[in-house]
Amino acid sequence: MSRFESVPNFSEGRDPAKVDAIAAAARAVPGVTVLDVERNGDHNRSVISLVGEGDPLLEALFRMMEVAVRLIDLRTHVGEHPRMGATDVVPFVPLGTATMAEAVRLSERLGERVARELGIPVYLYAASARVPERSDLAYVRKGQFEGIRDTIATDPGRRPDFGEARLHSTAGAVAIGARPVLIAFNVNLATPDVSIAKKIAKTVRARDGGLPEVKALGFELKERGLSQVSMNLTDYRTTPIPRVVEAIREEAKKLDVATEESEVVGLIPYDALLDAAEFYLQLKSFDRQQILERRIVPSPGAPPSRLADNSIAEFCAKLAARTPTPGGGSAAAAAGAMGTALGEMVIRYSNSPESPDAALTAALGELETARKDLLRAIDADTDSFEALRTARRARKAAPDDPKATAGWLAAIRTATEVPLGTARSARAVACRLESVRAQVRPTIASDLTTALALLDAAAAGALANVEINLPDLDAAGGNTAALRAEARSLRGA
Repeated sequence: MSRFESVPNFSEGRDPAKVDAIAAAARAVPGVTVLDVERNGDHNRSVISLVGEGDPLLEALFRMMEVAVRLIDLRTHVGEHPRMGATDVVPFVPLGTATMAEAVRLSERLGERVARELGIPVYLYAASARVPERSDLAYVRKGQFEGIRDTIATDPGRRPDFGEARLHSTAGAVAIGARPVLIAFNVNLATPDVSIAKKIAKTVRARDGGLPEVKALGFELKERGLSQVSMNLTDYRTTPIPRVVEAIREEAKKLDVATEESEVVGLIPYDALLDAAEFYLQLKSFDRQQILERRIVPSPGAPPSRLADNSIAEFCAKLAARTPTPGGGSAAAAAGAMGTALGEMVIRYSNSPESPDAALTAALGELETARKDLLRAIDADTDSFEALRTARRARKAAPDDPKATAGWLAAIRTATEVPLGTARSARAVACRLESVRAQVRPTIASDLTTALALLDAAAAGALANVEINLPDLDAAGGNTAALRAEARSLRGA
């Protein structure tokens, strides 16, 4: 199933209880994860990051907006950031194999429901825009709540894509759309003079001839005695963060002002920070595979695995190549991850969002964890085989070196334990799915069959990799009794 990120912005950043209530509405929806909550008192605005598959994510966003309508009144709202709605903007960001077209459809579905059930006019923006000018959020929000309120009924250009041509009396309007990953990034200046921040913002933003894919405004941070260049970097690969920072420093220096600090609002892609590290450390011939976390089995908080980030076509092409890795162990882990993901879909469709079943909800949590483990195993298997080849060469070059011998033993054991872990996860997921089979909707029984077949293939392939390594482990002096016993148990499961 396709997964998406959404980063809705709410016009409340000073009352933590209200922001917590909005975030809680999303947390109550099964299958949706709230990743981050950012409040800014000067902007009087909050940014909440969440992820999920299409239908659960759409439901979570609608519930958040319901709460925002009750708690936020734009007639009394004051803040530095432009705004036109209690829920000001709701973007859908496709992740992994999800497509922009799918994100557009989600934005349209949410927009239609918001207008119909909440009485809030909706403007489609970014990739969802039906009017070319509305691809730019700043164009949509021009005039803010007060300006749109006074012109929406008389200006044909203000007619919303969904809903009547009048603002909700307290919640205003909302922009909903689909877009790629965006970085919200601010640089604070050591001056309260907001005119300087505005001047620098105009210099660096794309629409005034500045840096490509950079949107920027200047704000005053009154309580801190600073001013801020607040930016959206709409394509950090075209204009990376270091280039933005250096451009602002250069302009600030011309105006005899120092940069105080910078900040990220919400979440940021891992590679965007690596861009900054490479630039400021002046790394020469740096390969990102030199990063420790990319060379070992990642922890839950580590960046995504390398092969697991490939498209299916890319991964299959690598499997087809005349190279030893990726091989059967990685393919087995990938099959297990797909079987687990399909099992999650089966459970989600069988579990009612309105009255979720405890057993199905618990099973879903277990499968989500197992899927992440299996995705990590795709690279772990490849890495373990490459380590095994290195250790074999070292032992061949120095057969009497105790260190080379110990390295060989450790490498062959890891190359055995990794696929054993894949088989263990695949069998556990299959067992869990069997335990809830009676609750699965008959209309998706075929999907359950497919999931179980993929999991069986994953276990069988992984166990074959275990068995091929056991003789070498025996010969190296490793104790294989426990490994053989578990492999026999998993084979018969």
